[in-house]
Amino acid sequence: MTPLRHLPLLLLLPLALSARAESPGLPTLEKISRTATINLGHRESSVPFSYYDSKRQVVGYSQDLMLAVVERIRRELKLPALTVKLVPVTSQNRIPLVQNGSVDLECGSTTHNRERARQAAFSVSIFVTSSRLLTRQGSGIEELADLKGRRVAVTAGTTSERSLLLHAEATGTRFDVLKVKDHGDGFNSVQEGRAAAFLMDEAMLYGLRAKADQPGDWRVVGQPMAAEVYACMLRRDDPRFKALVDRSLTELMQSGEALKIYRRWFQSPIPPKGLNLNWPAPEALLELYRSPNDRPLG
Repeated sequence: MTPLRHLPLLLLLPLALSARAESPGLPTLEKISRTATINLGHRESSVPFSYYDSKRQVVGYSQDLMLAVVERIRRELKLPALTVKLVPVTSQNRIPLVQNGSVDLECGSTTHNRERARQAAFSVSIFVTSSRLLTRQGSGIEELADLKGRRVAVTAGTTSERSLLLHAEATGTRFDVLKVKDHGDGFNSVQEGRAAAFLMDEAMLYGLRAKADQPGDWRVVGQPMAAEVYACMLRRDDPRFKALVDRSLTELMQSGEALKIYRRWFQSPIPPKGLNLNWPAPEALLELYRSPNDRPLG
């Protein structure tokens, strides 16, 4: 299958975060139809979901799914061409940028839970994961309990940060927490010795490990914390747009195309170094592909 980012009908353009927001009051599909433009939110270092490759092109599992949805939107609206503006987002600003109209659709590594569902709408889920720890070989860390008296890094504004706080409250354990702005910074903090481990979703930890100069120096450890689902995020109260996004993703999953995209990013060499995560699709993800749903977890 030809990667969607190379299709001639989709013109990809980077968009600065300072760009003036479109009015969020206009229905999304009407705005896209009028302007022949869609604004997509992406992450910069959520390997292998949504990140920059060595040429600073946005690539990844979630990005491929999102571009496939965009192509279906273009056909639905009968547009001869559709300009895609790429908006980098962080864990802290992704919800506000969706709410104010700067981003029409965000597919990266965003967990769908009930708290966030009060702020934005979510598509059918695109991934299932849980939080674990990334640490250096020989660190002596196997579980969260081993971090007592040591520093653990978490990305601010993520469900992993919330899970750590809930765990600390439930067990009475005091953690020295280093909050970082993105996942790349979290891994850097461990590489540089500013933290003993990085707590984040398991899939992204394997992605960061694969991207490291010496992947064998790093381990993913610890019992998985509560399961979470990723989904694409869009503005609330826009049922027609959500229905089209959901229908497009459901078709990708049930046709087998989503599994092909999964294998491209989790079971094949990926940029920038051609390393392979060698992670077969978990049964929970295969079940999601068979029966897509938009139910939040947590």
